[in-house]
Order: sequence, then structure tokens, then C-alpha cells
Amino acid sequence: MLKYLQTLAFGIVIWGTGAAFATAEPIKIAAFGDSLMASYQLDSADGFPARLKAALEAKGLDIDMTDAAVSGDTTSGGLERLDWSVPDGTDLIILELGANDALRGSPPDAAEANLEAMIAKLKARNIKIILAGMLAPPNMGKVYEDAFNGIFPRLAEKHGLPLIPFFLQGVAGAPELQLEDRMHPNPKGVEKMVENALPVILKAVTEASQ
Repeated sequence: MLKYLQTLAFGIVIWGTGAAFATAEPIKIAAFGDSLMASYQLDSADGFPARLKAALEAKGLDIDMTDAAVSGDTTSGGLERLDWSVPDGTDLIILELGANDALRGSPPDAAEANLEAMIAKLKARNIKIILAGMLAPPNMGKVYEDAFNGIFPRLAEKHGLPLIPFFLQGVAGAPELQLEDRMHPNPKGVEKMVENALPVILKAVTEASQ
């Protein structure tokens, strides 16, 4: 009899948990960035937002993903479009901008100011932020490289944000994971980026869902 009651109680707990997950609202994520996130020259199903959504759902999470990435975007462009690109009710945003600023040699302090303004806007909307870091191309010179590369860890520490240290970690400099332009990820490169970023994103998503 005791064993039967224990089994029945366990079944009720499992059923109740399943019902809670079934009726819970999906976690709304916005992938906000440039061509590195925007499925550049790839099918949308092979892009970072879609592959990230699949990886999170494989962990049992219900995800509503907004692909808000625009190829060629800079931090100034992102700041201009932020308010209308990120839907109301978004729980979490992955903020990935700055690569095009560095390629154009834009002043690092201007890029940092734009990113900080975006962070302030998102915080005012109670949207949790994951900051995706970028590194300047080595050909920009050490002075520029040092100034630019410090932006992302500095902002993450200042604002208490989860940080993906380098969005292209393991992909940059790996031709087998890149398109022919040797800049953008191919489908295998996207999978590597998702793999690298998943622990940081999964932790933030889990906290956002609680």
C-alpha cells in the first residue's frame, strides 16, 4: 500500500510539472545584431537565431525567437532602430554589434557610447541583456585593437551583464567554418557559435523563465 501511494504521489508531481510547462508562456528572445547573426548568405534555418532556438528547445525550453539582425549594421544603426526592432514583451536580448564599426575604423569610444545607450534603453524596458563581444581585426593596429577590444568586458562588468567574450570564437581564422569571404560563418560555423554561446545563453534564459 505504501509503495502504491508513493507511486501515485510521484505521478501527480510529474503530471503537475508537465501541466505547468504546457501552460507557461514561451520565453521571448530577440537576436539583435549584424550579418554575423543575420544568416548572411545562408538559409534562415541555418542562421544563428534558428539554430539557437533549436538548441534551446532541445533542452526542453519553449522559445519564441525574433530575428532582429541586419547585415551591415553598426552600433549607431542599431541604436536608431532598437525601439522598433525589439518587440514589446521581449524577455531577453542577445546584443551583438560592433564588428562593422571596427571594420570601418570608427572611434571605439563612439561604439561604446552607442552600446551603452542601447543597454540603458533595454534596461528601461526590463529586458535582460546578453552582450556578445567582438574583437577588432589585427590589421587595425595595436592601439585601436586595445581600445576596441576593451569595450565589451568593460560594459559587461559595469552593467552586470552576461558576456559571450568573442562571438566568433573558434570560427574566425578557421576556413572550414567560414564562407568564401573568410569573414562570415557557414552552417558548420554557426553550429560552433551556438555551441560556444549556449552555456551563457542557457543560464540567462533559465533565469529569465523563473
